[in-house]
Amino acid sequence: MNRRTALLAPFALLAFALPAQAEKISLAAISKYLNGLKTAEADFTQINADGTIGTGRIFIKRPNRVRFEYAPPDRNLVLASGGQVAVFDGKSNQPPEQYPLKRTPLNLILGANIDLGRAKMVVSHKEDGNKTLVRAQDPEHPEYGSIDLVFTANPVALRQWVINDNGGSQTTVILGDMQMGKDYPPSTFTFEAEMRRREK
Repeated sequence: MNRRTALLAPFALLAFALPAQAEKISLAAISKYLNGLKTAEADFTQINADGTIGTGRIFIKRPNRVRFEYAPPDRNLVLASGGQVAVFDGKSNQPPEQYPLKRTPLNLILGANIDLGRAKMVVSHKEDGNKTLVRAQDPEHPEYGSIDLVFTANPVALRQWVINDNGGSQTTVILGDMQMGKDYPPSTFTFEAEMRRREK
């Protein structure tokens, strides 16, 4: 067993602990669930393309806002807001690296009106035991990569996603139980507010 397989093995075992599900969740039901997900937060585990693992807490405020807070001593942070993604390097005093949210597959679940039934948006939709797996991409820009979404049913819940970039690398985010319906101050998702916090 190589290092990467060894790291992934505990998460594979978790899948078998979930309740059995007989049939896949429809794209309409998944779209309805995502559109109803206004705010949410959860612990997460991130498996990077090089096999390294990070943990932290994610905060979502749809549309188009998300905050990845990595657990100490890691001071890295990823924010999406205002159509941009900012990556704060915890070891640098430089301004965050920024790029358009629409160029990332994560945009496909953070958008204001999600319709997975759009032509050529979903390239795979299947059942895998107790899970429903959906692979989606921007139908107008497949070169931006794709996102693999994993859901369980009764009720519908997003459990993890895998970002597949156009270079063939994968980043997996595994979610803990999500707490929904909380309210967050605007500063939670504001680049300038985060920069001021880090200057203190």
